[in-house]
Amino acid sequence: EAPPMKKNVYSLVLSEDVVHEIDKMAYRQGTNRSNLVNQILAEYASLITPERRISHLLSEVRRHFEEAAGFQLPAATAGGMTLRTALQYKYNPTVRYSLELSRDNQSVGTLRVSLRTQNSRLIMAMVNFYGLWDTVETAFLGRQQSMVDGERYLRVLVLQSTGPQGLLLGSEALGELIADYIATFDAALKFYFSAPEPQSPAVRQQVERLYREYYERRNIAV
Repeated sequence: EAPPMKKNVYSLVLSEDVVHEIDKMAYRQGTNRSNLVNQILAEYASLITPERRISHLLSEVRRHFEEAAGFQLPAATAGGMTLRTALQYKYNPTVRYSLELSRDNQSVGTLRVSLRTQNSRLIMAMVNFYGLWDTVETAFLGRQQSMVDGERYLRVLVLQSTGPQGLLLGSEALGELIADYIATFDAALKFYFSAPEPQSPAVRQQVERLYREYYERRNIAV
């Protein structure tokens, strides 16, 4: 990963018509004038800005889920996107995955999972699944940066690998890896809720199998 680009303040003399059009474009893209001008100049000079890299990553993640059944993809925001899917439970509650990508090299980004419900049994079941997921991840990768708050779950995504190849992932490969992580989480969650006895050893073994397959596809994880 390239280090973040240092930014300085510069004065530019621009025509009012150009500024007007840039402001309209910036508004439509959910950014500001300075960021958009920076992106335009970077593209002209064949430089990859953090914003352009994030855009490429989100496009790859979105492409994966556009081809997957059972997901709704609302409009993406600057730096992030949201996925929605139904859980096979009473009233088919909606699970929401919110992905926000990082502009620095401290992490890949953050994944938030939420379920809007007042059903205490459903909330407890979600909490139990989050605990199982954390246990499985810890067994494979060590303790991860995660947090449970009621029916909400937060996981910091950090590129992890058994070798240096993980540091060389391009936008397409990293986007596929992020999408694969979310898809694996979702498959494990839906299996957990479809099982007659979610707390059984057989359910844990299946979740472990799903996670192992995800990790062994590349020997890289987030």
